[in-house]
Amino acid sequence: MAAQFGRRLRKGATTTAVAAVAVAALSASGAPGATLATGSGDQQSAGTTPPPDDTPATGNSPYYTDLPPLNTPNKPVTATDLPITGSAEAGIPASILAAYKKAEQTVAGSDAACRLPWQLLAAIGKVESGQARGGRVDANGTTFSPILGPVLDGRGFAMIKDTDNGAYDGDATHDRAVGPMQFIPSTWATWGQDGNGDGRKDPNNIYDAALAAGRYLCAGSRDLSVAADLDRAVLSYNHSDAYLRTVRSWFDYYRRGTHEIPDGTGTVPPGLGGGTDPSPNPNTPGASPSPTPTPPPSSKPKPPKPGGSTPTSPKPTPPTPPPSRTVARVENAGTGALTATAGDAFAERIKVRAEDKLGGSLAKASVTFTIAGDTDATFTGGKNEVTLRTGADGTVTAPVLKAGEKTGQFTVRAAATGHSLPAVTYTATVTARQADAIGRTDEKALTAAPGAEFADTVEVKATYKDAVAAGVAVTATMITDAAEPVENGKGPYFKDADGKTVRTLTDLETDADGILRLPKIYADDTAGTYKLRLTTAGGATVVIELEVEAPQTPAA
Repeated sequence: MAAQFGRRLRKGATTTAVAAVAVAALSASGAPGATLATGSGDQQSAGTTPPPDDTPATGNSPYYTDLPPLNTPNKPVTATDLPITGSAEAGIPASILAAYKKAEQTVAGSDAACRLPWQLLAAIGKVESGQARGGRVDANGTTFSPILGPVLDGRGFAMIKDTDNGAYDGDATHDRAVGPMQFIPSTWATWGQDGNGDGRKDPNNIYDAALAAGRYLCAGSRDLSVAADLDRAVLSYNHSDAYLRTVRSWFDYYRRGTHEIPDGTGTVPPGLGGGTDPSPNPNTPGASPSPTPTPPPSSKPKPPKPGGSTPTSPKPTPPTPPPSRTVARVENAGTGALTATAGDAFAERIKVRAEDKLGGSLAKASVTFTIAGDTDATFTGGKNEVTLRTGADGTVTAPVLKAGEKTGQFTVRAAATGHSLPAVTYTATVTARQADAIGRTDEKALTAAPGAEFADTVEVKATYKDAVAAGVAVTATMITDAAEPVENGKGPYFKDADGKTVRTLTDLETDADGILRLPKIYADDTAGTYKLRLTTAGGATVVIELEVEAPQTPAA
């Protein structure tokens, strides 16, 4: 899995014995080491763990066997409030810790029965990559340079021919484990996830890799609160009893308590360095182990002076990258009131600013905008969630928000992607479509004989600011001829779906052309002149006269 400097225990008969002795010695002393062990071959060393039931996620690549110190934190294993101080080993870089916790929450939402603990992801991340080289990731959680395992060409390691044409590991001949959780490309092709919502599945991104590892560990019907299932899950990641014991030791250590530290300041196993690239180099995980690394050209020894001894050039110390700035909060950047009429776009757009711990604007920070609530409003393109990055000034503007047909209020949240930070919440309001005018489309007299139906249909058109008002709600009521009219109990009427007499209709709406054609109107036996009032959302009103003719007197 993680590949770094240090001795690699070779595959073969000696692997089992050496790995067992090394782990036993470290367990007894409690001293941290940097021994890099291969996972292949030693799963039979103890014969006490259940056999793995999945293809190993990492191809049984090497991993680090350094163990936690004896002075472990003394927190209850169920504690959720983490201490803010503690030993260096107990600290987990902020982005890395956030990724593990986010993966735990995401998996719990879809596979609660698995009971995935984030501390298990932390334990695997520790032995695989030293928590992504001590948290050396950018604001989006991607490692500054790839973390690559050794070439799996069968020379000391498993033989796995290329499965990704070098897309992930840069090797088109053989596979290599990739990223902070050290997935081999073929496993990533099946289990890769988009954990930070940026639309990509990147094994070099800690949010993507942590979620993929969580789902991989939860494969099948595993319940990780059961010891046997947890052991099987870890062994499916790397077929090795020594690996299981190492992961278990870190798992127990982190369950007793840990704390967040700034990205880039985590404890890195000796020799891990600042990064790797796919090209062979003695100082990269993919290189074959050698007794001593070849010194760079700048450190070539000077020729000996006459009569003197050959001076020894000190080995150069690689510079430690400065801690990366991480997002500490997301703030409103001046967004105004969010209101729109149904079907229209909101004139105001949501704008936020990402800041670091010192209040400085943070560029290239990932922000996720999410629409929530009982609404059919969407962002441009029909999406209800989008992820964007802040610009050079630390701000980012959400896409245009478009109201649907549902009226009322809903919320939009803007949050730092992959971070457990408070979100900025906005309330948006959708009002009903309105009309400021309504009138008949013709001037025909509307008459009917007593007990008959009106021959002509009532047709009206609604407008708003002289434009067609489509989809506007309209109420039709037969009213009395009084100073304050109310529903009339006699005269013309409508019929409901059951054929019953009704004199008020409320489920009316103008069409795409702003036109409304009323249902049939019937006359009762009382002759006279009556009024029909139509009222739109927005308050526009028209009153229409209906005449019920008096019965004709038969000729003498």
